[in-house]
Amino acid sequence: MFKKLFPLIFLSIIIYACSSNEGEDDPIIIADDFDREQILTNLVDNIIIPSYESFSNEMSLMANAGLTFTNNPTSSSLQEFRSSWLNAYKKWQHVEMFNIGKAEELQYAFYMNVYPLTIQDVQNNIANGGYDLNSVNNQDAQGFPALDYLLHGLTDNDTDLINIFTTDSNAEGYKNYVKAILDQMSSLTNQVLNDWKGNFKNTFISSRGNTATSSLNRLVNDFIFYYEKGLRANKFGIPAGVFSANPLPEKVEAFYKKNISKELALEALQAVEDFFNGTHYNGSLTGESFKSYLQYLDRNDIYISTVDQFNSARIEINNLSNNFSEQINTDNSKMTKAYDELQKAVVLLKVDMLQAFSINIDYVDADGD
Repeated sequence: MFKKLFPLIFLSIIIYACSSNEGEDDPIIIADDFDREQILTNLVDNIIIPSYESFSNEMSLMANAGLTFTNNPTSSSLQEFRSSWLNAYKKWQHVEMFNIGKAEELQYAFYMNVYPLTIQDVQNNIANGGYDLNSVNNQDAQGFPALDYLLHGLTDNDTDLINIFTTDSNAEGYKNYVKAILDQMSSLTNQVLNDWKGNFKNTFISSRGNTATSSLNRLVNDFIFYYEKGLRANKFGIPAGVFSANPLPEKVEAFYKKNISKELALEALQAVEDFFNGTHYNGSLTGESFKSYLQYLDRNDIYISTVDQFNSARIEINNLSNNFSEQINTDNSKMTKAYDELQKAVVLLKVDMLQAFSINIDYVDADGD
């Protein structure tokens, strides 16, 4: 008899216990059954692939302009090459954060945009020939920074620069190096884009779980790593001397062009914010994203705080000189202030958002922040 009554007694105890706690301030736990595949589909189809396609188009235009210049170095072809270089560099700011898949395998970003440039390596390659741009030892001697130097840093005036590519004793060496850089950049870009448009896309989107190796977890980590290192540290913290005893103005992005550091940084920040919001590339429509995931989890507070912080950082960046190197030399406090505003969003992304998503950080933080 007791055995028959025991389940009823036990059930009564549970009901009483639950009813006695009703009204207390226990945390509400929201079951996370959000369809991560929706986020991945939007980010891949409407941001990642279109960004790469746009960049690839600009790369083709730059490569053609570079070929025109090397075939016939004139003031006109030089200006066209420089213009296409800047356009492509701005588009690059929209894809650099996607260090995943083929890009990670090829170390794509390291061959495209390692700065500061090692001038001696560039000059040695041009003088000696026989260089291997696939070697990791040449990662700091190619890509956008190398073209920046060759287009803007060789001389103080355009006439002398054109002479280097026409009458210099090693004019052919300079021409060949420009063409080799462009071929390398184009080849790597095509490999990454083709990978995204091939089987990798479906494989990536279908990995919708919550494990260390699932797609969203890796993508979130890469996004935060880029924001923290590629944007905050590389463009601001390192040249401003945040991580060193003294400022390092020679380590700004586009050091030789000089007056586009701010333009590139603002482009990168906009790319970050658009990705966070799920805004379609080069458009205004939005889809599932980190923003909608946070809102689903009832953490709109994190979303609002993060976007507000992006805006605060943008305000401080807009207060800077177009030439970050000049800004550091004249009033570095403005650079460190912009860095500080960017840093505040690191905490929101790296701690608050990751905790909300139940995702662990997968990279080692070496700069103590």
